[in-house]
Amino acid sequence: MLKLWGRTNSINVMKVIWTLEELGIKYDRIDAGMEHGIVGTPEYRNINPNSRVPTIEEDGFTLFESNTIVRYLCAKYSLGKLCPENLRQRADMERWMDWATAHLHPTITPVFWNLIRVKENQRNNAVVAENTIAANKTMEALEWGLKNRSFLGGESIQMGDFVVGPWVHRWYALPIERPYLTKVRSYYERLLDNQAYRKHVALPLS
Repeated sequence: MLKLWGRTNSINVMKVIWTLEELGIKYDRIDAGMEHGIVGTPEYRNINPNSRVPTIEEDGFTLFESNTIVRYLCAKYSLGKLCPENLRQRADMERWMDWATAHLHPTITPVFWNLIRVKENQRNNAVVAENTIAANKTMEALEWGLKNRSFLGGESIQMGDFVVGPWVHRWYALPIERPYLTKVRSYYERLLDNQAYRKHVALPLS
């Protein structure tokens, strides 16, 4: 059985859990990271020298980096559906996966940490304000990307959604002011229709 190391409130672990659930793959999840520890042990560092989550192990093959794990699982178990066979369509998906890591992560994460994981008297309100503006501006690119399509790959969920979708939930769940982006809002509502997304991604922030 596939093993997954990671805590359920990690946005990077959520990507992998949602993917596994969508694929119908049985897995054994081990709590790891932050209060659960494990990631600093020699045994864990032997399979992931970054001491981060998630990591998966399948038949002796270990893999870390959440976007790469999503790509691997979709290509192995759903080539032609969740992972497009067409090279240009796949590049389109991977473009949005990389966009989320390069642009959403650096702007939303400082807001999330300050408002959710830092005590109120220790918050850096200037950082929150600056990055809220940046995150809202960044989401305009997703509004552009969703024109004439229901999901990032077209009319059905594909591997790019597993990476971008959790960030969309985090943006909407944060107690911030945000612009009303019509296509992003419709996209989020469609994601909420997905049972695995509701169960494993659209959770209270913690």
